[in-house]
Amino acid sequence: MRTSVRRRAAGSQGRRTGVVVGQGIAALLATAGLMATAMPAAHADTAAAAPAASDTTPGSETDTPSLVTGLHEEVAASGSAADAARGHLKAKKGRYHIADTSAKDLTSVGTTTEKGGKETVRLQQKYKGVAVLGGQYLVRMTKKDGKRAVTGTSGNYFTKLKLDTVAPKVSEKTAIERAVGAVAAQFSDGLLRAPAKGQKAAETDFKGTAGDVTILPQGTGVLTRHITVTGTNPADGSAVQQEVYIDGHSGFPVMQYSGIQTFGAQNTAAGGTQGAAAPSDASTDAADQLVVKGSGVRYNGQKVDINLYKDTTGALQMIDYSRRAADSPYGGPMIATYDARGREASSASGVWPSGIKTFRPATPELGEDYTNSGAVDAHWAAGKVYDYYKNHFGRKSLDGKDGFIYSLVGVVSNGQPYNNAFWDGEKMVYGQGGGDFRTFSADTDVVGHEMTHGVVTHTANLVYAGQSGAMNEALADYFGNAIDLEANGQSMDDPDAGLLGEDLCTSAGPRECALRDLNDGATTSKNFIGASYRADSGGVHLNSTIFSGALWDMRQDLGGELADQIVYRALSAYMTPLDGFTEGRAAVIAAAQELGVTKAQLKIVKRSFDAHGIAPGWEKALGVDTDTILSKVNISGTGLGAGGGKYAVSRSNEDGSEPYSVWVGNTTGKGQPQLVSPNNGNYNVYADTDGKNVAWAEYGPSAVSFHVRSVKGGVDKVVGGIGANVNSLAIDGNYLVYSYVNPRTGLTAVRYIDIRTSETTEVFTNPVGQTALPSVHDGKIAYAKLWPEPDGYKLGVEVLDTATGKKTLMPIDPTNVGGLGQTAVTDDGVFWIEDNDVTDSGEAAVRRANFDGTNPITVTPEAGADALPAYQLTASDDALTITSLPLATSWDNETLPKLYQVAPDGKGGAQRVSCNRGDQVFASADEGDRVLWLDGTTGYTNLVKRDRPAGKC
Repeated sequence: MRTSVRRRAAGSQGRRTGVVVGQGIAALLATAGLMATAMPAAHADTAAAAPAASDTTPGSETDTPSLVTGLHEEVAASGSAADAARGHLKAKKGRYHIADTSAKDLTSVGTTTEKGGKETVRLQQKYKGVAVLGGQYLVRMTKKDGKRAVTGTSGNYFTKLKLDTVAPKVSEKTAIERAVGAVAAQFSDGLLRAPAKGQKAAETDFKGTAGDVTILPQGTGVLTRHITVTGTNPADGSAVQQEVYIDGHSGFPVMQYSGIQTFGAQNTAAGGTQGAAAPSDASTDAADQLVVKGSGVRYNGQKVDINLYKDTTGALQMIDYSRRAADSPYGGPMIATYDARGREASSASGVWPSGIKTFRPATPELGEDYTNSGAVDAHWAAGKVYDYYKNHFGRKSLDGKDGFIYSLVGVVSNGQPYNNAFWDGEKMVYGQGGGDFRTFSADTDVVGHEMTHGVVTHTANLVYAGQSGAMNEALADYFGNAIDLEANGQSMDDPDAGLLGEDLCTSAGPRECALRDLNDGATTSKNFIGASYRADSGGVHLNSTIFSGALWDMRQDLGGELADQIVYRALSAYMTPLDGFTEGRAAVIAAAQELGVTKAQLKIVKRSFDAHGIAPGWEKALGVDTDTILSKVNISGTGLGAGGGKYAVSRSNEDGSEPYSVWVGNTTGKGQPQLVSPNNGNYNVYADTDGKNVAWAEYGPSAVSFHVRSVKGGVDKVVGGIGANVNSLAIDGNYLVYSYVNPRTGLTAVRYIDIRTSETTEVFTNPVGQTALPSVHDGKIAYAKLWPEPDGYKLGVEVLDTATGKKTLMPIDPTNVGGLGQTAVTDDGVFWIEDNDVTDSGEAAVRRANFDGTNPITVTPEAGADALPAYQLTASDDALTITSLPLATSWDNETLPKLYQVAPDGKGGAQRVSCNRGDQVFASADEGDRVLWLDGTTGYTNLVKRDRPAGKC
């Protein structure tokens, strides 16, 4: 029988945090955890270059076509482009099925103009005045000789929406509390740690800011409160910005993803919000402008010209006004480079560090300090990026309106080198570097990459999660490398031409140093990884070279000039925020046709995508070595329970729009699952079962209630409730155990409910915002605890015997323990995760003892060949299953959560449960060796099982 159960609340996935992401709209609409996705219809490949007649591709679950090409339909030439675009959609209502084309519900995001009189209007969909996430439709036109004509349209306009948009039942205050709680859980490192002597218990600094009410376009629509949560990652000191969407009816966090847009995939990412004002010391007064010609030496030893500015005091600043038009000195870009050395990355995300100033050299000849700090490379390369977009595409700066370009150079993280760079919505931020890495502005492709994130923000604004995020990264990589080659005179024939970040290392060669290679040959069938938002924001770096590799192949075969024009046109005039790989392919093909490529050239474009496995239906080719019990469960962050031959899991409908309900079935996979929870518009989540009863939490607008019901049916009994975020839930026998965070104090408590009487008992309150999850079996509850003593805080694992009320501490050396994690109870004793490694290598031991603390053993060691980076546990009498989650400085399949199984005494060593490629999370032991979990390998979230370990992979 299954003898230990634990359930993790939304998003708490461990050292790194987050939703398995497949393709399309439903793929994005998930919070931290896992989510199955409904695939939208693929854009059809058009058959010929420059088609003579229009070609229309249907949309997915919408009557509005996703792509229309080959039009030439005249519209009003007078008036704004946006008015002309809306007029066209209104006149062709039979084609577009857009009922209301007024500016109220079809708001102009902006118009991009390009060479040849091309205009692209981006229109944001609103439903009854409420913005629809990702609802963006494009109208492409030409304006020549006093005439204007529509040439095509594309995007996502959701025609199936039908919902009440009155004020959400959930208050703004409750939404913020639940969003902050979800983010705090997501950024827990999985271990309860004691503060250093003399310090108070650590507290997170997460704060929530309410944004607009937003509709998520799932099915008929989900009304949400959009909350932006910012703060500092307690694990590494980096900045956190999470976009959280709280269901307006029940208050459940239905989607959460990161606003981070970093160059590398290190776990030191920082991100931020848009709109922070620049320091006032950077003058924009054209009357005082003076371009001073200076020079400096780049990291690679090249001496380059540097444009500076002499302010009214006579001081030189690293501000470049040289690209302002001579006949209009008040218009045009300002390129400013700021000295951020020693400033924390978290203080530079979405805001400006206090007192920050531009680099200010004493003379026009910049010395060695300006080379080593990365200032010369950042300032010089920013000008090269501006010139590239202006000269090739006529684009004026990142925003297309000659907006100012800001770079902050030299940030750190927790006082240590920050080996990364990011775009925060308005500026580039470069890490100081250290050890084997130079400051991250030292490679032109890094600068081009981060500034291209700015271009993407102001064009397609591809959401930085899942496939849309991977495309965002891919485009930044593509143009970053193209700019690097042009600026440094490197040929596409150079074998290192596809490397990114190859010049960042102090000693390693280009191939050893590079963070990515656009010539790595990655394909969907061999390399696509079904990752969660916890993992690299859904694989934005993991999967990016699949798409960028296709673009780079195309560039090698078509030549840089034509390929760059095609990719830029696809980005600026075809792509929309929720596009994935299939939509991206269609956008590039359509852009190539519009630009008049030959049939042979179009064949090259299609071949490039085919070679990387990006073709309609590619997701179906992703295989697994597991038995699928339920596919496409369309849930996120809700956990899974199993025991006694039964499983309990939340499930939504095919499009994911329905609030989650709880289903119970047989762990063998035989028979049909049964609905056991109400389907009342609230979210029923964190289900668990011991084979006899099933328990779950129901999220309502002001409180969370706990339900218990027999797996055979019968009365649905509410046994308790709480007005706070629930962290975990487990049931065994007569006891339901849960932990929660008090929104007023931030402290986490463990409680249990006697389901016979509904009496609630508080077990322990930890003086920190997070705690290791409790587990329960046969009336015994185990949990990790932290308590103060005169000589400092102490850590321990404690077992409560509910029959006697006795609490027993396990034999843990308080002088050595650095962190304690997940517990699991069986018939014979208690297991727990213990970290004593002061080097913070990521490994943690799994230990076991009898309930009275006797016979302690090490099941898996903390160091050596058999060590595992253990994060979570689940156990039967016959086997212990460990979720392994390595600390990593880069992302690949092996850094994602994987399952290992070991005998309770540790003999024989650990074996891989499954060799599936992708996230393996929320493992729950049944009987014998059988274990179930939520698996993201296919790009969907599937409930899967194995009856025995796979062994070695």
